[in-house]
Amino acid sequence: MSAVSSSPVIERGTTTSRIAAIAVAVIIALLAIAPQFLSAGAVDRMTALFIYVILAAMWNALAGFGGLVSVGQQVFFGLGAYFAIRLADAGLNPFASLFVSAIVVGVVSWPLSLFMLRLRNGEFAIGMWVIAALTHLLVNLDRLVQGETGTSLISLNVYDAGTRRVAIYWLALGSMTALLGILFGLLRGSTGAAIRAIRDNEEAAASVGVRVTGTKRLLFVLAAFGIGVAGALWLATSITFQPKTYFNVQWTAYMIFMVLVGGIGTFEGAILGALAFFLIETWFGGTGVWYLVGLGATAVLFSLFLPRGLWGTIEERFGLRLLPVGYRVRLPENAPAGDGTAPSPERTTLDQEKA
Repeated sequence: MSAVSSSPVIERGTTTSRIAAIAVAVIIALLAIAPQFLSAGAVDRMTALFIYVILAAMWNALAGFGGLVSVGQQVFFGLGAYFAIRLADAGLNPFASLFVSAIVVGVVSWPLSLFMLRLRNGEFAIGMWVIAALTHLLVNLDRLVQGETGTSLISLNVYDAGTRRVAIYWLALGSMTALLGILFGLLRGSTGAAIRAIRDNEEAAASVGVRVTGTKRLLFVLAAFGIGVAGALWLATSITFQPKTYFNVQWTAYMIFMVLVGGIGTFEGAILGALAFFLIETWFGGTGVWYLVGLGATAVLFSLFLPRGLWGTIEERFGLRLLPVGYRVRLPENAPAGDGTAPSPERTTLDQEKA
């Protein structure tokens, strides 16, 4: 009888993950044709969902994978909308201005990262909030914006309402798909391993040759660009731009909520958290202040009792990974424990991602 190997198995892609990849492609294809069958209100709501997914994925990339916790990401959301207003006013096609503005946000975030990434932990988090507050004040000084009175993306009104609604829906779906694809590819490569190594121990990562500053800057700029896209798309859906709305810290609070509920540091968790937030908003958004109280209470309860979030808990308990970005070590069921006893179920699968 041949001996059964007790060596651990290192894996990333599985049959389940390959099926999940096919399912994702099918879902995206169905979403692309969905406007033909949805009402105008449903198209608007689905557009909002796509924007929420972008926000959650970008904040999760920055904080969950990179360890850069920020409470000032609303600065990029607001700038994405502001630059779109400015570019459209300068004569650029309003739809083109939405994405050119996001590129401008990414460019602006590069010099900002030169000194913001020198800050650590709480200093970085609060520093980003200060930058957001200062940027809000500077935007108010623009005569086009007229202070808190705001302005509108008037040039979008030349398009038929139905055509505009579907075009924005497709732009939001395409942006979400592209950004998630870029992020997924980045996290699965050597850069993703470097990002997680920096998150776990920055000094140790530097000691083995990881380019700490360059990697953090890349992640910072990508998150800024993605959130800038979300801000510009939100402007397209609402038309009106008021600085106090777009530079409100509630946007970062929403990002944090979605990631905490879905599962921080997991690729699937950000998507699941965005969906959960979308459903809560759809069902309870009209309850006023109690809606915000409920969001805060939910976030606290998850932090206390499900610190790994919905997807993190599912992954830990069942070993289910649909879109894995890292490797895991799986111990064979027959592998004995250190004391020679039979292995426990918890030892069968270790969901530890390898750098």
